Amino acid sequence: MRVTEEILSNYQHVIDDLTLVTGDKGVFDVHVDGKLIYSKAETGRQAHEGEVLAALKSLIPDVRPYGT
Repeated sequence: MRVTEEILSNYQHVIDDLTLVTGDKGVFDVHVDGKLIYSKAETGRQAHEGEVLAALKSLIPDVRPYGT
């Protein structure tokens, strides 16, 4: 839930839809508009704090976080 909270607290003003889908065997993938931005299977570990948020920021560099 930490990743969801990070994303919503920073980009709630531009998110149209956010869906959490349960996975099998510890799957943790994050997709934005169909593009994979983080995969636990690829990295071999859970995302570090801020890692998924940084990947999202790189996709939308012109969008300022909420409240800034």
